[in-house]
Amino acid sequence: MSKKDKANDIENSQANADVQNEAVGVEEQVVEEQTVEEKLQGELKQEKDKFLRLFAEFENYKRRTAKERIELFSTASEDVMKTLLPVLDDFERALTHIEEDKEAEELRKGVLLIYQKLVNTLEQKGLKAMKVEKGDAFNADNHEAITQIPAPSNDLKGKIIDIVEKGYTLGEKIIRFPKVVIGQ
Repeated sequence: MSKKDKANDIENSQANADVQNEAVGVEEQVVEEQTVEEKLQGELKQEKDKFLRLFAEFENYKRRTAKERIELFSTASEDVMKTLLPVLDDFERALTHIEEDKEAEELRKGVLLIYQKLVNTLEQKGLKAMKVEKGDAFNADNHEAITQIPAPSNDLKGKIIDIVEKGYTLGEKIIRFPKVVIGQ
């Protein structure tokens, strides 16, 4: 081989090496670009995830505060209702005693009218008397036993014998449990 051929071979191999180096450089650049693109997509995915979590958390907060607000409005008058319950009890006792006195018929009508007006007003605000009758089964979740007495008959054992004080609910919440006497 001549010097020229060797020089051409060297030039060709250098050219091939340069082309190979350029190809490797281009591949590295493509790999770097893909890596940058993949990084950006990963970051975008993380930010989307953060956004979705924050949005869901905010929606839960809105639901929770709306529920709390509804509960607050439904039970906001609970303290007032509790203070008026003894007045209702007094009205009922007065009506019971006035019914026995035949001379106070006009007084009974007036007291009854005021009592009914008070009861209707309180019912409009969500107050309801709990329905408890003699002979109902005693339930510790819904009744307050103030005493136990021997049952007059076997079928009244563990059942309500007498109702001493009415119970009331405000909306779905019991604000005063009925006080009852149960058979033993």
